[in-house]
Amino acid sequence: MDIKKIGTFSAIVALCFLSACSDDSSSSNAADQPNIEPLAECTAPAFLKKGDKIALISPSYTTPDSNIQKTADVIKDWGFTPVIGKNVDKLDAGKYAGTAEERAEDFITALKDTSIKAILANRGGYGTIQLVDLIDPKLVKKNPKWLIGYSDITTLHAMQTKAGVMSIHGTMSSSIAKTAGKDDNSTLLRDLLKGEVPTYKVPKHKYNQKGKAEGILVGGNMTTFVPLIGTSDIDIFQNDGIILFMEEIGENLRNIDRMFHSIELHGVMENVRGVILGEFVDSGTDLDYESTEAMLSSYLKKYDIPVMCGFPAGHDDVNLPLVMGAKVKMDVSDNGATLAFDIGGEKKEVDTDKLTNKTALSKAIRLMLSGKIFDIE
Repeated sequence: MDIKKIGTFSAIVALCFLSACSDDSSSSNAADQPNIEPLAECTAPAFLKKGDKIALISPSYTTPDSNIQKTADVIKDWGFTPVIGKNVDKLDAGKYAGTAEERAEDFITALKDTSIKAILANRGGYGTIQLVDLIDPKLVKKNPKWLIGYSDITTLHAMQTKAGVMSIHGTMSSSIAKTAGKDDNSTLLRDLLKGEVPTYKVPKHKYNQKGKAEGILVGGNMTTFVPLIGTSDIDIFQNDGIILFMEEIGENLRNIDRMFHSIELHGVMENVRGVILGEFVDSGTDLDYESTEAMLSSYLKKYDIPVMCGFPAGHDDVNLPLVMGAKVKMDVSDNGATLAFDIGGEKKEVDTDKLTNKTALSKAIRLMLSGKIFDIE
């Protein structure tokens, strides 16, 4: 064969090979780019009317019967009808309110009962992550009801949001019983269930970042929601257009630092339109920062998003209700911040600076409710 022809043929083959490799590479790169969908707005369950039923269940740790009964009395005073889950008096592994199957059964029973309009968790602790695979999200979507709780109940809030149903991050039976429902946390929850939706006015904070944002509110207790990211069927944190709420109790700064950087490494911050920092109780002083907010603020400065610090929700005395899965609007300025929920109902302004818990919970009780310690009545 002619040498020139061989050279030409080889060149053509080489060009074809390079072209094919280039096409494959482009195709691969395109496939590697995730198609991040915005988190869809959730359905708001119906607000409650006089006589409506509220289920009291224990998805996590066990709760003394006396606390549940006291809360049932408060619910009656509110004009509602309490329904206590059949498994709340069970005990498993010395801490759980029954096996995972028993705890899930109470939740599922409440969902299926059309006369029950809201589900109140008795306490947090640990264990709701065990229920995720036992509850059909289609059942949640088909039976939209207000789920109420905080701390370990953060897992169930994520499940509700993933199913497209709003829920309420707020006070639980153990706290309601301690105050006989007379504190602001309880009365604001009662009013929200009846259709009075708060617009919160929050004092200025030295670590705020100014700006306006709107998105779907997600998050809660960091220890509870961070393990869901990138590994679970209820990972709502890698959808676009979210407002991220974070709070914590009894964790040292190293652990909070580790959790925040885990959030970053999973790419969540690329989807976050604004951040709300709630209460960080007993966080420790193991790193040289003035506060948890100071540490997190130092990391959040690189993001061009508003940051609202000091929102009174979480494990401290004031734990105001937040509607998770709702579209919210946040506005942070030099004078303070506002947080508004884009849902139906009668709107009312709540100045958080004027609210105090009339019966403050002790540090031991707060740690008990969070599951950091256990043997406290």
